[in-house]
Order: sequence, then structure tokens, then C-alpha cells
Amino acid sequence: MTDPTQALSFGAAAAEYDRFRPRYPEEALRWALHGLATPARVVDLGAGTGILTRGVLALGHQVVPVEPDPGMRAQLAAATPGTTALAGSAEAVPLPDGSADAVLVGQAYHWFDKEPAHAEIARVLRPGGTFAPVWNVRDERVTWVAELTRIAHLGDNAGDVTEKYADFGPAFTPVELGEFAHTTTLTPDEVVGMLHTRSYWLTATPAEQERIDAALRELFATHPDLAGRATVELPYRTLVLRSRRR
Repeated sequence: MTDPTQALSFGAAAAEYDRFRPRYPEEALRWALHGLATPARVVDLGAGTGILTRGVLALGHQVVPVEPDPGMRAQLAAATPGTTALAGSAEAVPLPDGSADAVLVGQAYHWFDKEPAHAEIARVLRPGGTFAPVWNVRDERVTWVAELTRIAHLGDNAGDVTEKYADFGPAFTPVELGEFAHTTTLTPDEVVGMLHTRSYWLTATPAEQERIDAALRELFATHPDLAGRATVELPYRTLVLRSRRR
């Protein structure tokens, strides 16, 4: 089970989350949905503010977002005209049996209670349908990015994703891994703003939040790859775990 306080901490920062969190590269989404006719009916499970939803809509598919946090659902509706997220969770998806061609998950699979979530996803998918969690994971092979992770207590590194989430249970085929390079250009203040949308910072004490912010300011002021720069390229490894409903 995950920490419900952290899992539902994002709504208070929904507008900032939508502004600062990275988008998903088109090639990663196309790989996730490879083999499906267009338009496919895609469920965005744990849809948040709709970042993944908008990426899939841009490919010409139909998207049904499902999100438990009312603050995130409100931001999704504001940022995604014509789309309304359903209230629901991975463990209780408000859709009929066999009604989806694909279920995608952006940055949220690690919050799921895996056994009931896998059963629900299998129920909602048609036979042969696709299940594909997606992560934008910071590329910690870059030294300053690794230091950023340490300072801000960030999780979801590439090793965690590929080692911990390699099996979706008996209802699904063996998992395939796709990896795609991705970067975002941000000012130092925008990087800090993005980190303020992370669950650790949102649920930390004010003293711990200030400690993190001070260490981040020090990093941007002193690291040789960052000092004096108006913007930085924050590199990501976009990881897609793809499986089929048996």
C-alpha cells in the first residue's frame, strides 16, 4: 500500500503541477499504443491535470481520464477543453468491462495498490488491449541532476522503475520496456517550482521545505554546470512499460 497522504497531496498544487511537470515525448506515446487502430479508446488512469491525456488526444485517440483528486480533476477540465475526468481510482475504475482498448498511466503507477489495480485494469481492457505505465525519470547520469535528486528526496529513478515494476500479474503478457530521451528547458526558479509539486516537498514540514529550497539555491549558484545560467536543460529518460491483456 502507498502513503495516502502523499498520494493525494498534489491537488493543492494542481496549477503549478500542470505548468511545470514535463510533457511526454510523442514517440513514447506512439510506442505505448503501437498496434492499436486510430482512434482507440484510451483510459488515462491517475490522470492528474491531464498532461498525458492531452498528449494522447493530440495523436487522434479518444481519452477517458480517471483521477481521484478533485483539485487535479478541476485543473484537468480547465486545461483540457471538452474533457472531463471521471472520479475514480486504479482500484475502482468507473467503467464497464472490456470498454477500453488501452489503459495508460503517467507518473502514477507507483501509487497503485497493485493486486486490485491489476484486476481492475484487466477488467476494463478488452482482450489484447494494452496496459502501459509511463514515467518521465530524471537522467541521473548527469551529475547535477543526481545532486538535485539527493537534495529534494526525489524517487522514481530509472532503476526503481525497471526493476520494481516488471510484472503486471497473470492477466497480462510479459512486460516490454521502451526508453526515450527527453529534455525540458527551465529557469532555475522554474526547476524549484517544479520540485514544489513533488509529494515529498508538499508533505514536508515548513522547516524541511526551507532547508530543501536553500540547498537548491546553493546548487544553482555554485555547480559549475549551472552557475550564472539563465536556463538549464533538465534531461529525462522517458520509460514505458508495455503489456497486453491476455
